[in-house]
Amino acid sequence: MKLLKVAVVMWMIGLGAVTASAEEKPAQQLDTIVFVNGDQLTGVLVRGVGNSVIFKSDMAGEITVPLAKIKELRSSGSFAVLRKDTQVHRGDLHLGTVSVTNGNVVLLSPIGAPEVIPVKEVGYILDQPTIDREVERKAGFLYGWSGTVSGGATIVQSTQYGRTFHVGVSLARTVPTVAYLRARNRTLVDLQETYGKLTTPAIPPLDQNGNPKPDSVVKTSIFHTALERDQYFTKRFYALGTMAFDHNYAQGLELQTLYGGGVGWTPISTPKQQLDVKADLHYTKEEFQDPFSNQNLFASSIAETYKLTLPRKMLLTQALSILPAWNNLDAYAANGNVTFAMPVFKRLAMSVSAADSFLNNPSFGYKKNSFQLVTGITYSLK
Repeated sequence: MKLLKVAVVMWMIGLGAVTASAEEKPAQQLDTIVFVNGDQLTGVLVRGVGNSVIFKSDMAGEITVPLAKIKELRSSGSFAVLRKDTQVHRGDLHLGTVSVTNGNVVLLSPIGAPEVIPVKEVGYILDQPTIDREVERKAGFLYGWSGTVSGGATIVQSTQYGRTFHVGVSLARTVPTVAYLRARNRTLVDLQETYGKLTTPAIPPLDQNGNPKPDSVVKTSIFHTALERDQYFTKRFYALGTMAFDHNYAQGLELQTLYGGGVGWTPISTPKQQLDVKADLHYTKEEFQDPFSNQNLFASSIAETYKLTLPRKMLLTQALSILPAWNNLDAYAANGNVTFAMPVFKRLAMSVSAADSFLNNPSFGYKKNSFQLVTGITYSLK
């Protein structure tokens, strides 16, 4: 009985301590917007982009409010305010509470005088978690990647029998990863492989002497991988470094290696579409099945890539590049591809891709063009 009384007393003491702790914990402070018409809304200031702020409240959810419609805004969070056309640099941002009044955004920092910025000059209002994650912290190797993984197969089982497989990986990472901050750098990775083997038995299977005839075997092996690193020096212009490796059995090409650098421009960049135009100078080494066709080239690439998001999240991707060689004008090349992807279930999509590779000087006896039409399944990583 004494033990039971002691247990009850200890339980009541613990309950009282938990209740006291809950009562002492301060409630989260809410931010307040006062509109020009006198209405008020309480919630949390999320961020600001251009002439608007993102505000989240229990009543209205997450809404976008133009700064011109705000008479007064009082926030309790920690933010940094950037002026328009100002690049974000590590260590240059001052954090503090933000308020909006009389057509100005005021940043009140714990140290220093308040900073007053006219609304028309405000580029971004960044919250501290975004600053810590996207600006101050150096992105790790695995952070921020997006892209697709695709695959397809063709199986023939009859008098002839064979298998053809296609695997593709396209990855991209832009730092910062949030779309509303100007990009500092971008990394692009592309890998494509088509491999096939078709076997046709000899008919009749025996020769005149009764010996078995060898089967006819046709192989397909087309491999491409490329890596590009872009370093932005304005919102739309960037320097780039690139390397690529290609193998195409259909053109007698054992291995083509490419290393170079150049510049790029993004004339169109919206949530629905993006266009990139690039030019570079590079060194190319070509090794063919016929060693007499091997050569080293000093060449250029003039290329464009275009992405268009269609209704129902369908995606059209197109790319074209022309590669003139300056030390051998006959050794020019070109590549083009178009891919259409249609979502079917969550991150899975059906895809159709057409690609053409042109070499003006393939190995002796091989055609200049190599065309592929591939259908398959695509999985979006993000």
